[in-house]
Amino acid sequence: MNTFSTAALAAAAFLVLVSQPALAQQKLDAAKSEMAFVSKQMGVPVEGKFRKFDAQIAFDPKKPEAGKVSFTIDTGSATFGAPETDAEVVKPVWFNVPKFPQATFQSSAIKAVGPGKFEVTGKLAIKGSTHDVVVPVTLTQAGGTTTAAGAFVIKRLEYKIGEGEWADTSMVANDVQVKFKLLLNGVPSL
Repeated sequence: MNTFSTAALAAAAFLVLVSQPALAQQKLDAAKSEMAFVSKQMGVPVEGKFRKFDAQIAFDPKKPEAGKVSFTIDTGSATFGAPETDAEVVKPVWFNVPKFPQATFQSSAIKAVGPGKFEVTGKLAIKGSTHDVVVPVTLTQAGGTTTAAGAFVIKRLEYKIGEGEWADTSMVANDVQVKFKLLLNGVPSL
């Protein structure tokens, strides 16, 4: 539960990183995209996902430094697939959805690091805390669709996810992996 919230938040940050205001025709296909997070609870991996997120993208793979990506994730859409856990992650000790309904990511720099590989640097804001993150992204293209995929790790306690008794990292690990697979339309050829 705590681990899932942290991972979901991290996933949201990464999506924000991969999508920012851009060319009018560039668009995230949210229905076919995935934003997931993985944390460990008592040493056991626990995976969750965000059901609602959006991105604004302005990106040309041939001119990555001119690109912009922003992402918004509805923290109340986090799910572990268990109703009792899903009811907990919205509470103040976790995401505090009534006070902080969204997590956001805003890119500040994008650079190429290899063929189809990029690093997106930016600010990830979750639950009132903002930190710099670097998100590795791999792009592949087929049939006019660009897939942006990657994963990165955030520290849940830096974002105040899992406060109080849940701050004990022997119960819920501090590291949360955010994984994403975003389908984008309108991105120029690699």
